[in-house]
Amino acid sequence: MTEGRNLPNGLMAFLANSPIFDSLNEADRGVAARLAIARSYRSNEIVAHYGEVWPYLFIVADGEVEAVKESSEGRSFHIATIAAGDVFWGLAFFDENAPMPVMLSAREDSLLYLWSRESMFPVLARNGGASLELCRFMIVRMQRASQIVEELAFQPVGGRVARMLLDQFPPGQGAVPRNLTLDEMAARIGSTREMVCRFLHRFADDGLIQITHTEFLLTDPDQLERLARQVKG
Repeated sequence: MTEGRNLPNGLMAFLANSPIFDSLNEADRGVAARLAIARSYRSNEIVAHYGEVWPYLFIVADGEVEAVKESSEGRSFHIATIAAGDVFWGLAFFDENAPMPVMLSAREDSLLYLWSRESMFPVLARNGGASLELCRFMIVRMQRASQIVEELAFQPVGGRVARMLLDQFPPGQGAVPRNLTLDEMAARIGSTREMVCRFLHRFADDGLIQITHTEFLLTDPDQLERLARQVKG
């Protein structure tokens, strides 16, 4: 990880494209830009550990950050991918001393701009619109968390694999690179690599997908969509 505090060229324009920072008045957007801590992370480097009190809000300038929950048995569950332009936060940014419920790690070489609770709260207090945008983002995250719980509780593994394929490899794009390992796929649906492998081969045998070592092709997205809508009996 490398860190700097100088104002990068174009940061003001970059922040203006974020609904949260665009809600700041121009003067406070300049304050936020000067308060930003630029940190670069290498692929797979930890941004924040599970259980850590991490009082920061950040925006991804480049790359991707992954939020992962790990079980006591060592299994991982993918919670969210935070892509370029997305905003995320540690719980301690809002609730002092609250530990991180997930681990954050860079999925690829990434650049983040971070703001501490202490530095950013006065800016948010002066800008109600930005606070409302943060609340809206929090509601979206809560809705996604509810959807994850619902999928795990009511959707069979085959349906979850089908939904993951539709989300990760949109139909109509031809063959697309396999950019996820079996372990990463399993982490996204709360299952095991063996189960993912089993359903991928079943879907291929049924003519729903074509698989090579490097590419995916969805050949029957309509049937995958039907499978993705199934619920447990």
